[in-house]
Amino acid sequence: MTDTAPIAGLDPITLGDLLRVAGLPGFDRWQDQIKRTGGCADPIHLRGWALHKDKTTGETLHHYSTEQEPGGRLRVACGNRRASRCPSCAWTYAGDTYHLIRTGLAGDEGKDIPATVRDHPRVFATFTAPSFGPVHNRPDRGRCRCGTRHTEDDPVLGTPLDPWSYDYAGTVLFNNHAGELWMRFANRLRREIAKRAGLTQRELADTCRLSYGKVAEFQKRGAIHFHAVIRLDGPDGPDSPPPSWASTELLTDAIRAAAVHPYTTITVPPNEEAGYLNGWRLRWGKQLDVRPVKAFGDGSDLTEQAVASYVAKYATKAAENTGTLDRRIGELAELDRHGVPDHARRLITACRDLDDVYPDRRLWAWAHMLGFRGHFSSKSRRYSTTLGVLRQTRADYRANQERAALGLDDVEPDTVLVLADWQYAGHGHTPGESALAATIARDLQLNRETAREELAAVEGSDHA
Repeated sequence: MTDTAPIAGLDPITLGDLLRVAGLPGFDRWQDQIKRTGGCADPIHLRGWALHKDKTTGETLHHYSTEQEPGGRLRVACGNRRASRCPSCAWTYAGDTYHLIRTGLAGDEGKDIPATVRDHPRVFATFTAPSFGPVHNRPDRGRCRCGTRHTEDDPVLGTPLDPWSYDYAGTVLFNNHAGELWMRFANRLRREIAKRAGLTQRELADTCRLSYGKVAEFQKRGAIHFHAVIRLDGPDGPDSPPPSWASTELLTDAIRAAAVHPYTTITVPPNEEAGYLNGWRLRWGKQLDVRPVKAFGDGSDLTEQAVASYVAKYATKAAENTGTLDRRIGELAELDRHGVPDHARRLITACRDLDDVYPDRRLWAWAHMLGFRGHFSSKSRRYSTTLGVLRQTRADYRANQERAALGLDDVEPDTVLVLADWQYAGHGHTPGESALAATIARDLQLNRETAREELAAVEGSDHA
């Protein structure tokens, strides 16, 4: 019936629908469509047609219509970056992020980043949030302050020891201002580098360029922090060598100074009517980790590949690990329906309460993100290639595959006129389709992992 084995333990409704789908005449084609999406959990449904014609003769080279597809629809990947929404598309996004970060570390001539970028000063830095009150944790030595030695999966980790004194408002305001705090840090960092080089800001721009790629991560306590690759280039970016005075040590020292400088602080004014009498001074936490990135494995954990993998892992996550929802919240009653834990509930409630106090911050609109409204993954203009370039490369590759499959690979693309009409026809799966798609996604993931392990084994033997 199918080369995809039904999943054990399905409820009767899902199992019945699965058997219905597998018995339909167009099941093989449906399965092919889902494989092409990578096992997408929420595919977009399209209706329409595409026509390829020879511009000179008017001859029809190929005609496609969704009328012959299962249900009269073509299913394409949703492209959602969130692993909680679509693990398959999130895997693709994480892969793109990996290549973006690694290209900025190791270079790639095909992406216009030279391999000489490996010789530039570059570090991997982690910027944490300040303390908003003591929380349950797992210290390297001894027990938590509550007297318990917590396990790694203990649900109380990251929750306050005393919820009544914990600064929930400060937490969501820090998250909300984190993007601006980063920009203040980046601006100050340029000044700190110039000061150490004995240059003015204008002179620095003529001799050196600061580049970075970063990703945001939510700690279990619900506060955001940033992981960033920071690099020094010559004035023209990665194509030009940095000045002789530029070093990893100078960059590290400048980062530490910029992170604690008074300029790298944002003041949120008090509001006596709402009961916020003191306001907040938002700045980075005291735990600042800055480490050099090694080009090759030399006993150090911080290689280019390790850093790129670490950043890519967090590019597909949001605030879900704190227990909040992965979509916008219409009303607090939704938290009861979805069983949101108390700590996340208090943070979300703080967003609602502060929304009227600081309306320009749009805290309620971003309550599902615990106030954070910045980009989870971002970079400076000249750090590396772009996600758009990577997506276009993948699209061009697939287009060439499609041309070959249609027998058009010998036809010059400029001589072909493509006419098309596409209409949105819905999205998602039925329960049975969803179970089958999840199985397809797991099979594809297993194949990728096997291929990756085989490639690593071959590369390892080549270096032996």
